[in-house]
Amino acid sequence: MKFAIHGRVFKPESSSAIQELFNELKNHNITYQISEYFAQILQEAEIAFEKSETFNSSSELLDIDIAISIGGDGSFLETLGLVANKEIPVLGINFGRLGFLTDIQPQNIKKTIKKIAAKQYKIDERLMVHAEANNEFFESGMNFALNEIAISKTDTSSMIVIHAYIDGEFLNSYWADGLMVTTPTGSTGYNLSCGGPLVMPHSENFIITPICPHNLFVRPMIVSSQSKITLKVESRSNNFLVSMDSRAAIIGDDVGEINISLEKFKAKLVKIDGLSFLSTMRKKLNWGDDIRNKN
Repeated sequence: MKFAIHGRVFKPESSSAIQELFNELKNHNITYQISEYFAQILQEAEIAFEKSETFNSSSELLDIDIAISIGGDGSFLETLGLVANKEIPVLGINFGRLGFLTDIQPQNIKKTIKKIAAKQYKIDERLMVHAEANNEFFESGMNFALNEIAISKTDTSSMIVIHAYIDGEFLNSYWADGLMVTTPTGSTGYNLSCGGPLVMPHSENFIITPICPHNLFVRPMIVSSQSKITLKVESRSNNFLVSMDSRAAIIGDDVGEINISLEKFKAKLVKIDGLSFLSTMRKKLNWGDDIRNKN
């Protein structure tokens, strides 16, 4: 087997667990490519690993079976951005905080690598969202997101106006700090903090959620993932921010229409005895946890 490995800066106390990961990969004769960014972090942390080819983009990945993300959900989304268009499955090892997307805890690394080597894992496919406009937001082929595509203002004063259409029919003009189109997977992220609904991860839906709308009667809306969503943005500053998961860029409001639809390929998540979505909700969001009974 061959892995692609990517991560972010980690705390010194995580070094032993990360070293264990590379030791286990060696024990199971698993080769790997490491992102150039993360390889530098590993060297500075004095983590011992096999010298290997590095990569900066998906075009440099060769015969990869699984990608490993080391960190939290942000690292997972970065890793997915590097490999999703090749539909390489991603396994998240949680060295972050909340970790909705990263199932594996550091203490389970040895058991996890053993199961992967024995091919005792499942692939969980998730739909993604795609955006396009007259101008490219990011480098070619990177206009997709697992969690959400968000349009937001770039300054601290004026709201922006976003005119939204569904399948060509006018929906609403949002006077707000922004607007996002979220997938079911992304419903636990930015969408949740903006008052959007939680959606089961395999639902075939998108969620349109305003960010701090001026009109209090404007609420999030669930639409079919087969819908074609068109956004037209007006801004006093003549620009706005477009973010797709871990990527963001400032765009001029002369970009014209932004067309959002279902991505042609899906994200693939590696699952190994992972928690179900409902049990994850209870654990991560402390549902049913009565703090009055704690000392």
